[in-house]
Amino acid sequence: MFTMNAVKAIATLIPILILTACAPFSDNPTSDVDFDLIQKADVLNLSMQDNNVFASGQPTQAQLKILGNAGVKHIVSLRAASELEWDEAQSVQSSGMQFHTLPISGREDFTAVNAGLLEQLLKDLSGEPVLVHCSSSNRVAALKTLTASESGASTDVAIDVGKDWGLTMMEPVMREILDLN
Repeated sequence: MFTMNAVKAIATLIPILILTACAPFSDNPTSDVDFDLIQKADVLNLSMQDNNVFASGQPTQAQLKILGNAGVKHIVSLRAASELEWDEAQSVQSSGMQFHTLPISGREDFTAVNAGLLEQLLKDLSGEPVLVHCSSSNRVAALKTLTASESGASTDVAIDVGKDWGLTMMEPVMREILDLN
Protein backbone atom coordinates (compact mmCIF):
# COMPACT_ATOMS: atom_id res chain seq x y z
CA MET A 1 0.00 0.00 0.00
CA PHE A 2 1.32 3.45 -0.91
CA THR A 3 1.82 6.11 1.73
CA MET A 4 0.53 9.61 1.13
CA ASN A 5 4.13 10.82 0.65
CA ALA A 6 4.73 8.19 -2.04
CA VAL A 7 1.54 9.20 -3.84
CA LYS A 8 2.57 12.87 -3.71
CA ALA A 9 6.05 12.01 -5.02
CA ILE A 10 4.59 10.02 -7.91
CA ALA A 11 2.09 12.80 -8.68
CA THR A 12 4.98 15.29 -8.82
CA LEU A 13 7.18 13.05 -10.99
CA ILE A 14 4.56 12.21 -13.64
CA PRO A 15 4.37 15.76 -15.10
CA ILE A 16 8.17 16.00 -15.06
CA LEU A 17 8.44 12.73 -16.97
CA ILE A 18 5.81 13.93 -19.45
CA LEU A 19 7.70 17.19 -19.98
CA THR A 20 10.96 15.32 -20.45
CA ALA A 21 9.39 12.96 -22.97
CA CYS A 22 7.85 15.89 -24.86
CA ALA A 23 11.05 17.95 -24.92
CA PRO A 24 12.29 18.75 -28.39
CA PHE A 25 14.78 16.21 -29.69
CA SER A 26 17.56 17.48 -31.86
CA ASP A 27 19.10 15.40 -34.62
CA ASN A 28 21.46 18.24 -35.41
CA PRO A 29 24.81 18.28 -33.64
CA THR A 30 25.56 21.47 -31.77
CA SER A 31 29.21 21.59 -32.78
CA ASP A 32 28.36 24.45 -35.15
CA VAL A 33 27.27 26.62 -32.23
CA ASP A 34 29.99 28.62 -30.50
CA PHE A 35 28.68 28.64 -26.93
CA ASP A 36 31.59 30.76 -25.68
CA LEU A 37 30.84 33.46 -28.24
CA ILE A 38 27.16 33.38 -27.32
CA GLN A 39 28.08 33.82 -23.64
CA LYS A 40 30.45 36.68 -24.49
CA ALA A 41 27.63 38.49 -26.32
CA ASP A 42 26.28 39.28 -22.84
CA VAL A 43 22.60 39.19 -23.90
CA LEU A 44 20.17 40.20 -21.15
CA ASN A 45 18.91 37.24 -19.08
CA LEU A 46 20.38 34.67 -21.47
CA SER A 47 19.70 31.04 -20.59
CA MET A 48 20.33 27.85 -22.51
CA GLN A 49 17.33 25.53 -22.48
CA ASP A 50 18.87 22.69 -24.41
CA ASN A 51 21.79 22.45 -26.80
CA ASN A 52 20.01 24.47 -29.48
CA VAL A 53 17.40 26.60 -27.71
CA PHE A 54 18.25 29.81 -25.90
CA ALA A 55 15.94 32.29 -24.16
CA SER A 56 16.71 35.91 -23.36
CA GLY A 57 15.68 39.50 -23.10
CA GLN A 58 15.99 41.77 -26.12
CA PRO A 59 19.34 41.46 -27.90
CA THR A 60 20.89 44.61 -29.34
CA GLN A 61 21.77 44.89 -33.03
CA ALA A 62 25.43 44.23 -32.19
CA GLN A 63 24.47 41.17 -30.13
CA LEU A 64 22.37 39.83 -33.02
CA LYS A 65 25.46 39.94 -35.24
CA ILE A 66 27.42 38.01 -32.60
CA LEU A 67 24.62 35.43 -32.29
CA GLY A 68 24.61 34.95 -36.07
CA ASN A 69 28.40 34.53 -36.07
CA ALA A 70 28.08 32.05 -33.19
CA GLY A 71 25.83 29.76 -35.24
CA VAL A 72 22.33 30.74 -34.14
CA LYS A 73 20.06 30.22 -37.16
CA HIS A 74 16.74 31.63 -35.93
CA ILE A 75 15.50 34.48 -33.79
CA VAL A 76 11.96 34.29 -32.42
CA SER A 77 10.68 37.59 -31.06
CA LEU A 78 7.66 37.72 -28.78
CA ARG A 79 7.69 41.53 -28.96
CA ALA A 80 5.44 43.66 -31.11
CA ALA A 81 7.30 45.63 -33.79
CA SER A 82 6.04 48.84 -32.15
CA GLU A 83 8.13 48.05 -29.05
CA LEU A 84 11.40 48.74 -30.89
CA GLU A 85 12.82 51.84 -32.49
CA TRP A 86 14.71 49.78 -35.07
CA ASP A 87 13.87 47.05 -37.57
CA GLU A 88 14.76 43.82 -35.80
CA ALA A 89 13.73 41.61 -38.72
CA GLN A 90 16.13 43.42 -41.03
CA SER A 91 18.94 43.27 -38.49
CA VAL A 92 18.38 39.54 -37.93
CA GLN A 93 18.32 38.81 -41.65
CA SER A 94 21.44 40.91 -42.31
CA SER A 95 23.17 38.84 -39.61
CA GLY A 96 22.44 35.65 -41.59
CA MET A 97 19.56 34.37 -39.47
CA GLN A 98 15.84 33.89 -40.03
CA PHE A 99 13.38 36.05 -38.14
CA HIS A 100 10.12 34.75 -36.67
CA THR A 101 7.61 36.69 -34.65
CA LEU A 102 4.79 35.80 -32.29
CA PRO A 103 3.72 39.10 -30.71
CA ILE A 104 2.70 38.71 -27.07
CA SER A 105 1.58 42.13 -25.90
CA GLY A 106 0.08 41.49 -22.50
CA ARG A 107 -1.67 39.20 -20.09
CA GLU A 108 -4.51 38.50 -22.54
CA ASP A 109 -1.95 36.89 -24.86
CA PHE A 110 -0.80 34.35 -22.26
CA THR A 111 -2.98 31.57 -23.63
CA ALA A 112 -2.61 27.88 -24.31
CA VAL A 113 -3.08 28.68 -28.01
CA ASN A 114 -0.08 31.04 -28.08
CA ALA A 115 1.99 28.62 -25.99
CA GLY A 116 1.11 25.94 -28.54
CA LEU A 117 2.10 28.23 -31.41
CA LEU A 118 5.53 28.76 -29.85
CA GLU A 119 5.96 25.02 -29.30
CA GLN A 120 4.97 24.30 -32.91
CA LEU A 121 7.39 26.92 -34.21
CA LEU A 122 10.25 25.43 -32.19
CA LYS A 123 9.32 21.98 -33.48
CA ASP A 124 9.20 23.26 -37.07
CA LEU A 125 12.73 24.64 -36.72
CA SER A 126 13.88 21.01 -36.48
CA GLY A 127 16.39 21.49 -33.71
CA GLU A 128 18.34 24.26 -35.43
CA PRO A 129 19.90 26.77 -33.02
CA VAL A 130 17.30 29.36 -31.98
CA LEU A 131 17.03 32.27 -29.58
CA VAL A 132 13.54 33.07 -28.28
CA HIS A 133 13.26 36.49 -26.68
CA CYS A 134 11.02 39.26 -25.45
CA SER A 135 12.18 42.35 -23.57
CA SER A 136 13.23 40.52 -20.39
CA SER A 137 12.52 36.79 -21.03
CA ASN A 138 9.36 36.87 -18.88
CA ARG A 139 6.97 36.48 -21.82
CA VAL A 140 9.03 33.56 -23.10
CA ALA A 141 8.92 32.02 -19.64
CA ALA A 142 5.19 32.67 -19.28
CA LEU A 143 4.43 30.70 -22.46
CA LYS A 144 6.71 27.87 -21.35
CA THR A 145 4.91 27.87 -17.97
CA LEU A 146 1.61 27.45 -19.80
CA THR A 147 3.08 24.65 -21.93
CA ALA A 148 4.13 22.81 -18.79
CA SER A 149 0.72 23.29 -17.23
CA GLU A 150 -1.05 22.11 -20.40
CA SER A 151 1.17 19.01 -20.30
CA GLY A 152 -0.25 18.16 -16.88
CA ALA A 153 2.30 19.73 -14.55
CA SER A 154 1.09 21.08 -11.23
CA THR A 155 1.17 24.83 -10.74
CA ASP A 156 4.41 24.64 -8.74
CA VAL A 157 6.14 22.42 -11.31
CA ALA A 158 4.94 24.64 -14.18
CA ILE A 159 6.25 27.71 -12.34
CA ASP A 160 9.61 25.98 -11.84
CA VAL A 161 9.76 25.28 -15.59
CA GLY A 162 8.98 28.95 -16.18
CA LYS A 163 11.74 30.02 -13.80
CA ASP A 164 14.20 27.92 -15.81
CA TRP A 165 13.14 29.96 -18.85
CA GLY A 166 13.48 33.33 -17.07
CA LEU A 167 10.23 33.81 -15.17
CA THR A 168 10.69 36.45 -12.49
CA MET A 169 8.27 39.36 -12.05
CA MET A 170 5.52 37.53 -13.96
CA GLU A 171 5.32 34.67 -11.45
CA PRO A 172 2.30 36.07 -9.53
CA VAL A 173 0.43 36.69 -12.81
CA MET A 174 1.18 33.17 -14.02
CA ARG A 175 0.09 31.63 -10.72
CA GLU A 176 -3.20 33.51 -11.03
CA ILE A 177 -3.68 32.40 -14.66
CA LEU A 178 -2.87 28.78 -13.83
CA ASP A 179 -5.20 28.81 -10.83
CA LEU A 180 -8.03 30.08 -13.07
CA ASN A 181 -7.53 27.21 -15.50
